Amino acid sequence: MQQISPAARHGIEYRRFVNRSSIAVRTAAAAWLLTVAGCAGGGPATVEDALPCDPEATPETRALFANLMNLAPEAVLFGQQDALAYGVKWKVEEGRSDVKDVAGSHPAVFGWELGDLELGAAENLDGVDFENMKRWIEQGYEQGGVITISWHMNNPVSGGNAWDTTRAVYAISPGGEKHELYTTWLDAFAEFARDLQTGAGRPIPIIFRPFHEHSGSWFWWGGANVTADEYVGLWRFTVQYLRDEKGLHNLLWAYSTDVFTDEEDYFEHYPGHEYVDILGYDDYRALSTDETVPLMTARLKMLVEMAEESGKLPALTETGLEGVTVANWWTGRLLEAIKADSVSRRISYALVWRNANEADIPGHHFGPYAGHPSAPDFVQFAADPFVLLVDELPDLYNGRSAREEQNR
Repeated sequence: MQQISPAARHGIEYRRFVNRSSIAVRTAAAAWLLTVAGCAGGGPATVEDALPCDPEATPETRALFANLMNLAPEAVLFGQQDALAYGVKWKVEEGRSDVKDVAGSHPAVFGWELGDLELGAAENLDGVDFENMKRWIEQGYEQGGVITISWHMNNPVSGGNAWDTTRAVYAISPGGEKHELYTTWLDAFAEFARDLQTGAGRPIPIIFRPFHEHSGSWFWWGGANVTADEYVGLWRFTVQYLRDEKGLHNLLWAYSTDVFTDEEDYFEHYPGHEYVDILGYDDYRALSTDETVPLMTARLKMLVEMAEESGKLPALTETGLEGVTVANWWTGRLLEAIKADSVSRRISYALVWRNANEADIPGHHFGPYAGHPSAPDFVQFAADPFVLLVDELPDLYNGRSAREEQNR
């Protein structure tokens, strides 16, 4: 494992001190403004006012939702997919992540993938052992991090993978020929989710993001492969089955499109406020050039406005540049896109995709790693008081608001 130099470590520790102090001051003022807004009949003013769509959500899940909402105006949580499982030059080393190698802390948001769970496989489609994944999810939670799960389900009609665009949503919907098969897949998810418990035996809150990027046609559940009514019906059934039949009350539901043009485009397949907690979108396009960075800012601004109007959390649920081929990509593009506008900066988190091991897929990494040309810029990115890694988070899982926690 590459060691962090003493000078870099000193800089990291100073950044942590500055971040905590800066956020404490800013959140104290923001808390007062929220109280005034709440008294005037505005948006959520306290943890109790901000509620997820599940009326029976666990206390920890309700607290996570409200605390992320309260933090969003003041800071953005940085996340990465599969961060604890492997990196560009290593696999399965406990306590390690490429982000920690570079910046001294793990990401604040840990993304995981369940593709092939529905087949009864021991590993997911990227070779991550499911039992190890459960352990890493528990570790991420115990460190105070946020857990989000996506699911590239195999095509239930053709038997192909998620990118097999044979029409299938109609078949797994209630009354469809593959509906019973689909319920067994949801049973497998429920069993997996029940195993995710805190040290006290409580269910770990999960941001669940199924059927993502549905505005594109590259998955069997999206674009030209599904009607809006089919998508809405499948989403609502999935929520009701896992919530009401399987009794899972630790899920926050993330609706996540690909790039979009306007509000009508974004909500074309929307299942309704009572079935969604997070409005997200994935964008691998806007940050590919300096000239297109403003496109992401504009989309984030629309996303935040839609989310705040409907009482939902806004999030950049996936982004990145494969290979991070621009040395200042972190500050010059990602951070620039988020912070460029007073509204766009109010997203709750931004997650980049995985760092595939170079022995498996050379060059397929979306985060930094020690020795990469973008690593110094990532240190600068992480040092910005606006950006939070896991060691800078307040307690997101109890009823005290994130602002109160920061000011303790």
